[in-house]
Amino acid sequence: MALEIERRFLVSGDQWRSHVQGSRAIRQGYLATGNGELTLRVRLARPPVGAMEAHLTLKLPAFGVAAEPPPGEALTRQEYEYQIPALDAEALLECSAHRLSKTRFDLDLPGGDWVLDVFEDVNAPLVVAEVELERADQAVTIPAWCSREITGRRELSNAALAHRPLEVWPEDEREALLPRGC
Repeated sequence: MALEIERRFLVSGDQWRSHVQGSRAIRQGYLATGNGELTLRVRLARPPVGAMEAHLTLKLPAFGVAAEPPPGEALTRQEYEYQIPALDAEALLECSAHRLSKTRFDLDLPGGDWVLDVFEDVNAPLVVAEVELERADQAVTIPAWCSREITGRRELSNAALAHRPLEVWPEDEREALLPRGC
């Protein structure tokens, strides 16, 4: 079983920029999502240089019914990712009723594989850092610019943001979520 073990954080400010190792523009669409059970995603990523990358990804709860992890613990899910032709990804994106776009930055931080997503369009100005871990109980040094942990908050998953973008949230909910300086 392929496991994805990650923690997610809201980001405040731009101190993270000194850690950038690379980036890519991402468009993704959701073909199926359901109550924390199955997510079927198509993703098209364009690096600044090189060929377009396209993947079809299935995510499922790691062990039975999906549950939110306790605070400070990683979210663990089954994840199966398959490379597909870019033209197929374009066609599947057109079939996806729920989409989002973002720029993903690879970061040079220790303790896991760190990436940072700057959401665009209807989900701007949301910025989220993620770290993929080898173990759910793995210790992580959290940078000061990570303002709040959002691991397990379903309404902030990419799939949820594609269905209910930040732009349509009531103003008081947006203000409560976004750290000052966003």
